[in-house]
Amino acid sequence: MATSLAAMNLGTMALRSLKLLSRPSHILSNKLQMQMQHSIPPLTRKISMDARSVASQLSSSGLLKTQGLIGGKWRDAYDGKTIKVYNPATGESVADVACMGGRETNDAISSAYDAFKSWSKFTAAERSKFLRKWYDLLMAHKEELAQLMTLEQGKPLKESMGEVNYGAGFIEFASEEAKRIYGDIIPAPLSDRRLFVLKQPVGVVGAITPWNFPLAMITRKVGPALACGCTVVVKPSELTPLTALAAAELSIQAGIPAGVVNVVMGNAPDIGDALLASPQVRKITFTGSTAVGKKLMAGSAETVKKVSLELGGNAPCIVFDDADLDVAIKGTIAAKFRNSGQTCVCANRILVQEGIYEKFANALLDAVQNMKVGDGFSEGVVQGPLINDAAVKKVESLVHDATSKGAKVILGGKRHSLGFSFYEPTVISDVDSEMLISREEAFGPVAPLLRFKTEEDAIRIANDTNAGLGSYVFTNSIQRSWRVAEALEYGLVGVNEGVISTEVAPFGGFKQSGLGREGSKYGMDEYLEIKYVCLGNMNKD
Repeated sequence: MATSLAAMNLGTMALRSLKLLSRPSHILSNKLQMQMQHSIPPLTRKISMDARSVASQLSSSGLLKTQGLIGGKWRDAYDGKTIKVYNPATGESVADVACMGGRETNDAISSAYDAFKSWSKFTAAERSKFLRKWYDLLMAHKEELAQLMTLEQGKPLKESMGEVNYGAGFIEFASEEAKRIYGDIIPAPLSDRRLFVLKQPVGVVGAITPWNFPLAMITRKVGPALACGCTVVVKPSELTPLTALAAAELSIQAGIPAGVVNVVMGNAPDIGDALLASPQVRKITFTGSTAVGKKLMAGSAETVKKVSLELGGNAPCIVFDDADLDVAIKGTIAAKFRNSGQTCVCANRILVQEGIYEKFANALLDAVQNMKVGDGFSEGVVQGPLINDAAVKKVESLVHDATSKGAKVILGGKRHSLGFSFYEPTVISDVDSEMLISREEAFGPVAPLLRFKTEEDAIRIANDTNAGLGSYVFTNSIQRSWRVAEALEYGLVGVNEGVISTEVAPFGGFKQSGLGREGSKYGMDEYLEIKYVCLGNMNKD
């Protein structure tokens, strides 16, 4: 659920005016900042001091970077401009990072292009060793990276630790798969010919990533790109650049040559224009909203770049009468509320068969009301804040639309008493397919319950969307699980399981949820060109 370019999801993240990529809208007005500072309760003041302590420790460790990485050197913007990164749990500034644009991006592209000439000539075994060293360093600094992620993104520290494992896993998998990029020998139609198929790196890759998974959305792209012999220019979200910069620092420590990994952030439209306009950039890989994905496709047409797009979702979670209730509740909670509902594969619609509807709703209510909300550094917290106030307003508008059309809030339904961008874990019953919350990604901790009668009804309702990324099915019938999994128009289907993402399986969507796949051996192909070689006159001396 990806991550998704500040507000780029990013299947989720509301994009405002866009030349190609949107600017962040997270900077609070001075008046609002003053109001918040004067209204911070004692608990929040304590949390704030803890966050400052974490930031100080990270700075001392050398992992709190605020400059862009171009050609192996840390650089400020040419004009010296910076943008602030905020802690969404407190509204306080964490750091000022370089605000770069087209000029710096062109420098990064040139650097990546020059580095490609040598990096692509490294043997697969050599590239594998570099990636393995990077993986080892990511895991060695797991705690610091997790703290940094919680600081700038807000997710609970336990979830951040899990993301480091997940994100590092893409680097480990790529290091292993680098040595398995095989070509083919094709039986020739004529005896004097030999036909070969080679796989070669596509070239410089522009990787645009969201804020909801600040590490994993980068490693899922950069790992296979480097393994195949490509070089990269990474554009992280302005909301969460610090994790990306820390990961880049560790790539340097791993010995990956200068220019192979570059990171620029700041003026999103200018950076996007530079990546799309350059003929030296041969591929764009993006995780974010369908709207931005379409613009990137159009922009890539000018230079006929390869594109892989992981776009917005509208995941159905289908619970049949014959489901194991405990398994269904556990899976639904994981699929819906992980990362405060801010994933592209979050259960956006929970379809429950009428025979189990009331029982399921009551069990879900019991489970959700026990979820602890708070700052991600606090003990026992399972839900942190949303990324910013705009995200909260979107959730509020969807809940208001649903209730105005007959839905009932049976739990939550409003901003949390903690303030800032915290929102209560929410369950809404009597939702139908015409409500906006069934048509749009909520990207928040809201579980809408829809009732259905038959298996055919569930499939029809689930497929009634332009999206087709993640989906979930809960049933004890093996026959039904096969039928429904095959009928769902989605790239990912979880059967009796709410967390299905892994580096060893392909991740991607149908319909307007994207193109291509990430992760697994299938994700490697996205960074390769296929070359056919015909050797003739082989029977002559």
